[in-house]
Amino acid sequence: MEYIFDTISYLISGAGVSLRIFFITLLFSLPAGILLSMIYRFNSFLNKVVSAYTWLFRGTPLMLQLFFFMYGLPAMGIPVDRMMVAYIAFIINYAAYFTEVIRAGIESLPKDQYESAQMMGASDVKIYRHIIMPQAIRIQLPVITNEIITLIKDTALVTVIAISDIMRNVKEVVSRDFTISPFVLAAIFYLMMSYLIIKVARLIEKKYDYIENTA
Repeated sequence: MEYIFDTISYLISGAGVSLRIFFITLLFSLPAGILLSMIYRFNSFLNKVVSAYTWLFRGTPLMLQLFFFMYGLPAMGIPVDRMMVAYIAFIINYAAYFTEVIRAGIESLPKDQYESAQMMGASDVKIYRHIIMPQAIRIQLPVITNEIITLIKDTALVTVIAISDIMRNVKEVVSRDFTISPFVLAAIFYLMMSYLIIKVARLIEKKYDYIENTA
């Protein structure tokens, strides 16, 4: 019995690391994606910069980016620790994905909404905050949800830079004890997280529907 509790406790500690990476990445990458998606419309030069950024980080594997930040930055004289590498790589990578997802939502909206709001004297900030962005996010909510589900699963990639997340701890227990039960526990963890993400997304969708129906 003590062995079971010790094993579960070890896996929970790894799950805590995975959740920390997940929440910090989401906390910074989603707002960054919203901000960068707006830049496309404001400045042609910044448009090109953001396009190059999203092309680079969406076009290369996240694992490669983890390796680059883990070993490339110290080679350039920039000291980093493993958790900081995970945060940097995940935030930059997922901000690129969220930028393109939300930008697609913005571009799907009729242009006359923006022009009409401008003619009424609304500033660009107010137009995006109250008109454009709420609609773009509502349209792209299913895609954003899929990206968030992918994010919780992608946290397993931090094992390649020797961070003790849930999958690394699972692998250690399986290798040590020749049992497959940790795989089942890890699967339950990811399934539960995916279920919770979907439930939260549906609540947000219902809130948007309620606002639209009462407007």
